[in-house]
Amino acid sequence: MNQMESTYGLMAEFLSADELLEATKHAAEAGYREMDAFTPFPVEGLSEAIGFHKTKLPILVFCGGIFGCCGGFFLQWWPNVIGYPQNIGGKPWDSWPAFIPITFELTILCAALTTVFGLLALNGLPCPYHPVFNVERFALATKDRFFLLIKADDPKYDAIQTRNFLAELKPREVSEVES
Repeated sequence: MNQMESTYGLMAEFLSADELLEATKHAAEAGYREMDAFTPFPVEGLSEAIGFHKTKLPILVFCGGIFGCCGGFFLQWWPNVIGYPQNIGGKPWDSWPAFIPITFELTILCAALTTVFGLLALNGLPCPYHPVFNVERFALATKDRFFLLIKADDPKYDAIQTRNFLAELKPREVSEVES
């Protein structure tokens, strides 16, 4: 097994949010794109510095809502108009205003379910164990330390050059994250 397969990336530990934010900006300017940051609290501007991309979740939710809308309408229209038409009180078979409440409810239900399952799938959840837990000092990420991870699958990643680059950012420590 080669070095790239056994290494998840390199992680630098910083003492403050400002140091982490500056380091992240320098890493992005240097061309690193596969990065992640771990902080004990939200840091303003960090997601922009890391370069979070747009998510496909809104499109999935919209498609789930359209599916629910069309499915809800069809589930009422087909039995009333095609499958078992009954003339009750002289009302038309395809009286669509009567179908609106269930159509609306199925639109919301399908959109909500698509949101939950799409969120889980797009975030790679559930993930009960992450490789960063292999770094002993990472336990401080929930207390008072800030970590920048450059992943090994970054096109610019080179174990030695990336370690030297992170060392230039003056972190407290640079650790190798094993897969």
